[in-house]
Amino acid sequence: MPKTISLLGSTGSIGRQSLEVIEALGHTVTALTANRNAELLEAQCRKFYPRLAVCMDTDAAKTLKIKLSDTDITVASGMEGLMEAATLEDTDILLTAVMGMVGLRPTLAALETGRRVALANKETLVCAGDLVMDTARRCGGEVIPVDSEHSAIFQSLQGCRDRGEVKRLILTASGGPFFGKKKEELERVTLQDALKHPNWSMGAKITVDSATMMNKGLEVIEAMRLYAMPLEKISVVIHRESIIHSLVEYCDNAILAQLGTADMRLPIQYALTWPDRTPGPAAPLDLLTCPNLTFAPPDEENFPCLALAKQAAKAGGTATAILNGANEIAVAHFLAGKLGFMDIPRKVERAMNRVSVLQNPTLEDILAADEAARQAVS
Repeated sequence: MPKTISLLGSTGSIGRQSLEVIEALGHTVTALTANRNAELLEAQCRKFYPRLAVCMDTDAAKTLKIKLSDTDITVASGMEGLMEAATLEDTDILLTAVMGMVGLRPTLAALETGRRVALANKETLVCAGDLVMDTARRCGGEVIPVDSEHSAIFQSLQGCRDRGEVKRLILTASGGPFFGKKKEELERVTLQDALKHPNWSMGAKITVDSATMMNKGLEVIEAMRLYAMPLEKISVVIHRESIIHSLVEYCDNAILAQLGTADMRLPIQYALTWPDRTPGPAAPLDLLTCPNLTFAPPDEENFPCLALAKQAAKAGGTATAILNGANEIAVAHFLAGKLGFMDIPRKVERAMNRVSVLQNPTLEDILAADEAARQAVS
């Protein structure tokens, strides 16, 4: 059945693939948002004709408004525009594909209306997962994961009658481009090296997070929030081929896994169609030609970001917001050529040591912790 969808972050990698899925499924777009890519957003608007288009950047919004002046599409800007897109009437699903903390407020606003949020924004659950999931339960909203790993777990839990039967959630990780390297070698790697992910085509920030293993650490925290699981019941295994996207081990030692090609269109589609499955544009997996499947333990000594994420998860409260805020700035500095690769975990650890952790935080506490962490890195 066709649905109406508001898409935050339509010009990014996940956003562009989401529009492919939306078009293939025959859904309608009610709102599209971007940061500052007015040119691409204009093209998307002319193809999908949403009621609302938003640029976070004010100047880009002014440019977009001129470009779309021959249409009746409303153009807005900033957080106010994002909030409007998230709560637009007659919208069935909010698909959140923006990067960073900017996705938190719109996600909460959409959940408060009782609608489904297809969530591809890690920071929302990492920084404020308890608040987000509580809001969903209280208001009758749904959080359906779009990350390939969490979609795999979500799919593997569909036959689970009692979460008490779950022994362990197992997140798979490709290991990124530096699998097997030691700290001494990692001190010398370049930005170009870090952006060469072996299996996935992603944005620069998430690709660097994959290289440092912070991405997997953030996913561990997400899993705790999404599935109400303690840290002790969540494991990480290196699976270089990215064929098995994650697994669930049950108390009888049976393991269920979701397999597929490295194609984000499948988890995007499942978040939109659940509990139904329909034909879609994702590439099929040919078991007769796929490589042998290998597994290895993660190396937390040479890739300390995973250990730092687990440390934040154990600390609870605003510790995860501190971790995430510090990592966002450290990665931004690495992408700008201001830091070395191994400076990323050093800067994150410094921020975690400098910023005080508050338990049972409010939204304001979480936002303040995020800002303090960013300042501690800058």
